[in-house]
Amino acid sequence: MEEKGKKTVPLSNPQISEGDIEVVVEVLKSGRLSIGKYTRMFEESIASYVGTKYAVAVSSGTSALHLIIKALGFGKDDLLIVPSFTFVASANVALYEGGNVEFVDIEPETMNMDMEHFEQVVEKNAGKYRSMFLMAVDVFGHPLDWDSVVNVCEKYDVKIIEDSCEALGSEYKGKKVGTFGLAGAFAFYPNKQITTGEGGIIVTDSDEIFKLSAAMRNQGRGEGQGWLSHDYIGYNYRIDEMSAALGWSQMKRIDTIIDKRNTVAKRYEELLKDSGIETPKVMDYVTKMSWFVYVVRLPKPANKSIRDNVMKYLEENGIQCRNYFSPVHLQRPYRELGWSEGTLSVTEDISGRTIAIPFYTDLEKEDQEYVANHLRKAVEIFIK
Repeated sequence: MEEKGKKTVPLSNPQISEGDIEVVVEVLKSGRLSIGKYTRMFEESIASYVGTKYAVAVSSGTSALHLIIKALGFGKDDLLIVPSFTFVASANVALYEGGNVEFVDIEPETMNMDMEHFEQVVEKNAGKYRSMFLMAVDVFGHPLDWDSVVNVCEKYDVKIIEDSCEALGSEYKGKKVGTFGLAGAFAFYPNKQITTGEGGIIVTDSDEIFKLSAAMRNQGRGEGQGWLSHDYIGYNYRIDEMSAALGWSQMKRIDTIIDKRNTVAKRYEELLKDSGIETPKVMDYVTKMSWFVYVVRLPKPANKSIRDNVMKYLEENGIQCRNYFSPVHLQRPYRELGWSEGTLSVTEDISGRTIAIPFYTDLEKEDQEYVANHLRKAVEIFIK
């Protein structure tokens, strides 16, 4: 039971409809639990929605990114440039293939990659590797400044992979994210815009990337091959049929889901106005914003220690919250490669002040008011 005057507000909560449940039960009753019609239908719904020729459904966003770089031939003589302010998988997939990683800082307004620093990193590494790749992250659902990204990448022959795992449905100047590079990836963990439980998908217009990723997700079997015939070194990265069916069902209301999440985001912006807390900014070039999480920044002089005290206060009052993100370059595997504090100043500052507060499609206004009031109180208590 809730204590008097105290709520419990979860960080996220997937929207599961009766239709979602019915289609999953249908699959369970069918006995066809893998590689069935719903995998194909889910792929078709995503490809049609974002406007690509192909979509390949897989077991996670991480496996989607891995298959993309594998299909592109990324290896030990190549470099992947990636923001440190992201989920660790954005960088880890390069290490899976024995490749090299270089981190880039972020700019403070959108928390996306800083374009000036990106070009500096590219210039510094030009000629040192067989090929350079950019893992372009549309962080928290906010699109990158894609005109600027494409200009730099074309200038230096940098191949673009788009990590849009957090951004299904977002648009840059009318064009869906996930479609600016050679291939893009989306993910469907329960806190995403739509969910398949676990799952991800590759989108591309490339015949070769489609062919290779579709084969490699299924143990390297080529199209039309028998169960024990393998043309490639592959993986068990298949999505199961129940997950695909759930994703297909949720895609039927994707625009409604995005609209509702925008309503929740706008409420928070109003509730936290004049609090000193920095709320997310959406740039003018974003023609559609598809919110993944709602991440606020505590005002300076807040730091990691103060942020942790604020989070503890919120949790004690029944409000789930998380720090988003811890810099990837300071995680142990990358420290062992030589990265350390002081190398990416904006990332390190902002990551010490960010908090993801409860955010999901059906979050009620009353619960948002409760969250906002306690967040304001926490700032008054811990930040003088």
